[in-house]
Amino acid sequence: MSTETIDAAPARPPRFAAFRRIFAGSPLVTGASILLLLIVIAAILAPLIAPHDPMRLSPATRLKPPSDEFLLGTDAFGRDLFSRVIYGARISLIVGIGAAVAAVFLGLVVGLAAGFFRSLDAILMRIVDGLMAIPNILLAIAIVALSGASLWTVLVAITIPEVPRVVRLVRSVVLSAREEPYVEAAIAAGSSTWRILVRHLLPNTVAPLIVQGTYICASAILVEAILSFLGAGISPEIPTWGNIMAEGRIYFQINPGIILWPGLVVSITILAINLVGDAVRDALDPRMAKRGIDR
Repeated sequence: MSTETIDAAPARPPRFAAFRRIFAGSPLVTGASILLLLIVIAAILAPLIAPHDPMRLSPATRLKPPSDEFLLGTDAFGRDLFSRVIYGARISLIVGIGAAVAAVFLGLVVGLAAGFFRSLDAILMRIVDGLMAIPNILLAIAIVALSGASLWTVLVAITIPEVPRVVRLVRSVVLSAREEPYVEAAIAAGSSTWRILVRHLLPNTVAPLIVQGTYICASAILVEAILSFLGAGISPEIPTWGNIMAEGRIYFQINPGIILWPGLVVSITILAINLVGDAVRDALDPRMAKRGIDR
């Protein structure tokens, strides 16, 4: 092949170019990314940002409206609402990211096994179908009720219902990829099962798993808030967005901000994660990248 032919071959744009085009080209996605980054920074720097101790009780200042001292007012126990919302971001992000990582890891392992080993497929998928038949909230409440309310219990209770969705996603990708000629050639050449799984099948699952992980993170944050609001989540004295709203529902007519502010933060966080997840999906989708090249 001549040098001219090699030089004339169209260079495929790197993956980061698709990310840059989608994230920088959409003001909505850019704004969502900035908001999400600010929430993460606020959670990490909560001790430096929060003006008051979120656990300190002050009956003399209970149900105060927003002021210079209390930016969002106080709750029924006189605790600074702004400080509790900032600290609540820590719990929500830990639950969201932790559930996403755990669900993706467990779902990846089970999905690879179910998709590649036909003897395990029927057994594993029947278990997965059984878990998917139980509503997420009911399963999470049952796990918390049996094990007690704690951060780790809530994290496990949220992760388990998400694993079957990841398993089905990975399994479908593996079933499609294992019929590709390069996988059949690797099997015919006598490559080890571990090598085929890691080198040939695992890379095909990375892109959809990244996207699925963002959706699991958003769903986990919402489920944690629901569990805390229902009284089946983390201990009530710990500042979480769900706990703040649960404590404030009795005093909604006196101080609506107790529910409105944490509810607004939950909505913004979930919306931002979903927008970023959609952008990641578009950047990783070859069809979307081809559209960008055609334009």
